[in-house]
Amino acid sequence: MSPPKAAPKNVPDRVAVKRVLISVSDKTGLVERAKKLAALGVDLVSTGGTSKTLKEAGLNVRDVADLTGFPEMMDGRVKTLHPKVHGGLLYRRDLATHTKDATDHGIEPIDLVWINLYPFEATVQSGAGFDDCIENIDIGGPAMLRAASKNADFVAVCTDGADVDAAIAEMEQGGVTLKLRRRLAAKTYARTAAYDAAISEWYWKQLEEDAGDWRAFGGKLQQTLRYGENPHQKAVVYAGPDKRAGVLTARQIQGKELSYNNINDTDAAYELVAEFDPKDGPAVAIIKHANPCGVATGKSALEAYKTALACDSTSAFGGIIAVNVPLDGPTAEAITDIFTEVVIAPGADEAALAFFAKKKNLRLLLTDGIPDPAKPGVMVRTVAGGLLVQDRDVGRIMASDLKVVTKRKPSPQEIADMIFAFRICKHTKSNAIIYAKNGATVGIGAGQMSRVDSARIARRKAEDAAAAAGQKDPATIGSVCASDAFFPFPDGLLQAAQAGATAVIQPGGSVNDDKVIAAADDADLAMVFTGMRHFRH
Repeated sequence: MSPPKAAPKNVPDRVAVKRVLISVSDKTGLVERAKKLAALGVDLVSTGGTSKTLKEAGLNVRDVADLTGFPEMMDGRVKTLHPKVHGGLLYRRDLATHTKDATDHGIEPIDLVWINLYPFEATVQSGAGFDDCIENIDIGGPAMLRAASKNADFVAVCTDGADVDAAIAEMEQGGVTLKLRRRLAAKTYARTAAYDAAISEWYWKQLEEDAGDWRAFGGKLQQTLRYGENPHQKAVVYAGPDKRAGVLTARQIQGKELSYNNINDTDAAYELVAEFDPKDGPAVAIIKHANPCGVATGKSALEAYKTALACDSTSAFGGIIAVNVPLDGPTAEAITDIFTEVVIAPGADEAALAFFAKKKNLRLLLTDGIPDPAKPGVMVRTVAGGLLVQDRDVGRIMASDLKVVTKRKPSPQEIADMIFAFRICKHTKSNAIIYAKNGATVGIGAGQMSRVDSARIARRKAEDAAAAAGQKDPATIGSVCASDAFFPFPDGLLQAAQAGATAVIQPGGSVNDDKVIAAADDADLAMVFTGMRHFRH
């Protein structure tokens, strides 16, 4: 069926608001704004709890049931789905036929709506059950918002208090302008789209199925950034419904505004350090350009930081530091010894805050916790013509998952270090090679086209670190080596042996596995297969 043909329009620049319909779940600022509307001579129409709140505040308000002639029914599921509401929103004031229909059916025009939707996202986030989530899916609200938006030539639509404030400011100057009405309409369609996207994502999770033929993603503007990866690129940040602990939910205690690159790198750092449970002890990750340049665990946060820094102190300059435990004074003092862009942690004591305060430009972010590395989620990136969507990599290898494939079996310490190193591979750009010893990285090779080159780079960085520290031998001697994907040929493995590694962890699965295993046996290496790959592009 084809849509009706559009008739010529006589659209006013300013609309004088005579009647407003208010139906809000979040009643913050409701009474104050309603009083301003009433003072401007606007007829207030409202629903349920909103109407009750306004009447208790002494305002003269008509209940929507009086407007429609029908009471709210079905536990509030049906209250605004009525021609007298939608007719008042949708009819074009410039068409005689619309005006006649409105007059014949007693439909009064509604010039402004203020609706914020049932708190579906917050209900899901609270862990509520299926039935509670269903009841918090708003039906009438989105319907009215979309109707008003379609008729933005004559109706102003508000989804939050800031929208109402903008409308009131223009009403005080004679009416809401066409420019604002259309801008609010565009915002509203995005809001209802994000709302439906959140519902759809939640529903698929309840069904324990992959999303179907259509997929929607939405978010709310959280910050307009100065620029993107480069100064000539515009950038903004949108927050989604998942309140995962991290850079977007953190409180910024001090420092300059976060940049696009800061946010990207800080997210990478905090997701990496979250792989290590604080109950098992402090862990520190130092990130540069979304890749780790040092990761370590320790008996204290200070020990973990110093050990992580020793892996590649040159690259750590101007980096991002993530800690999985609250920061203390000694750790903060050590961190401020070098230039650091961002520090993120689940907390900080007064001594730590005092040390950081001396570095005004350092950005300090404190969160309410660390993200759960095992919690499912999705990752999205754009490609030409669409979106590339995948599950978050929640794979985690434990000692019981390892398959020993060499003659020599790894020692308990080698197993612990291999698991440590393999977790870091998960957060390092492919091709990734990680050398680790005693719960700390000692060499990292990332993002190379050849796995052999990654192994060489990791070894060279360890040699450079040793030279800088005045040590004869690089820390890769006696270390373990982790590879994010299988070794296609023995050459990469032999690089690890030459670096001094004694054990290797890799996914396995190459057609040349037998040759790689034979090379490991010849070098007296212990090697385990995980059966799980951790590519990161």
